[in-house]
Amino acid sequence: MAPDNNPFSMSTMFNALQQIHLSNTRLKQLFNLMTSCEGVGQFKDLISTFDQSQLQKMASLLTSDSDYFMEVVSNKYGSRRVQKLLGISDDVDAFFYGAILQRFFDIMTDKYASYVAIRATVVFDQVKKHVMYKYLLHYALDIARIQHGCIALNEVLTDADDPLYRNRLLDVVARDALFLSNDLWGNFVVQHVLKLYDLRCTYRVAVSLRGHCVDLSFKKYGSYIVEKLLEAEVSMGMVVVELLKCDGDRLMRLARSEFGNFVVLKALEVTQKMNRVDLFRDLVQKLMPLRHLLLRSHGNKIANVLETCSIATRYSN
Repeated sequence: MAPDNNPFSMSTMFNALQQIHLSNTRLKQLFNLMTSCEGVGQFKDLISTFDQSQLQKMASLLTSDSDYFMEVVSNKYGSRRVQKLLGISDDVDAFFYGAILQRFFDIMTDKYASYVAIRATVVFDQVKKHVMYKYLLHYALDIARIQHGCIALNEVLTDADDPLYRNRLLDVVARDALFLSNDLWGNFVVQHVLKLYDLRCTYRVAVSLRGHCVDLSFKKYGSYIVEKLLEAEVSMGMVVVELLKCDGDRLMRLARSEFGNFVVLKALEVTQKMNRVDLFRDLVQKLMPLRHLLLRSHGNKIANVLETCSIATRYSN
């Protein structure tokens, strides 16, 4: 039988792992093993053949240097393979737990490494999870303002299985909703928590944004946030009252603007849908004098709603 020369065959991979030591050469072999695009489907089968001492040795080597570990988990395939090693046993997890905490912020804000941390919050034992949640609480606002960090934070907020720490994380977002709503990436975290339909959090976000909803409505992502607040009964009234307090010129500019027109239209729709006749009537009365100015602009749909209301009023009289 010809010798197996495939560097990513099961036997070659197994032999390579058996011979790994702390020398640079051996660590490089392990790095290549973890990060190669080949042998993806074989890795899970391979580690299933290892006993606890072999798995611990592998975890120990992978986490022996924080820069080395970071390089592995920030690789697409390295991240996937480390995730497969998480949750196998508490002893193996202990190595990865320490390594993740040592580079927590870097890992949480990296495109691929962040999935290792997210997986850890799912499979680690309660003690380790709680420490990771504490780190998240500490770094949450900074993580939220980085592209891949905001994605990772949203994943954790969705899947967190500890109600106490989940609520604490939601409270951090709600408390600083104005700061995050005006941030390039942070606004996506605010949007995400509003999509979770947690009424307590939604109300707290609305309170934090009270008095700033009109300003946000002029912006693309800010308008999405305000629209989400309009969709919830606990926050809708606060937003509509703010619209009603606008002077005519500012309300007109908002209704004619590229993004603000969607907010005003949404306000008309939800006040009708939620049977808030008082707010709907007041909003229509506020907008009616502006109807001719909304035609042939981004506010054209609002003008159509006002025209329908005008016709209905004439018929009722």
